[in-house]
Amino acid sequence: QVQLVESGGDLVQPGGSLRLSCAASGSILSINSMAWYRQAPGKQRELVATITSSSITNYADSVKGRFTISRDNAKKTVYVQINSLKPEDTAVYYCKANLRAVGSLSRDYWGQGTQVTVSS
Repeated sequence: QVQLVESGGDLVQPGGSLRLSCAASGSILSINSMAWYRQAPGKQRELVATITSSSITNYADSVKGRFTISRDNAKKTVYVQINSLKPEDTAVYYCKANLRAVGSLSRDYWGQGTQVTVSS
């Protein structure tokens, strides 16, 4: 059974920083792309950043220059460093991994989310 577990969410003041982590576990054969999404109250879930298996990254325009996605393949973990936090960054942050588990084809798996709240 594959699990993705996010951590690192917190209440922070505007201008602060956070690093979110998402660790994959289970009978995983390979991990392809990984990504971070977020969902603010009353809004649709939106893609924030992606990283391929060869660490090519892409970002939503709204976070370019402030968010940095990275991955540690040995730890099966994806990170997002968030700097200069703004109140509009308040959301539940989810990670997604496209991976192949034992006995199945590659598909997307989601974590349960971690809350980031930006407020003074």
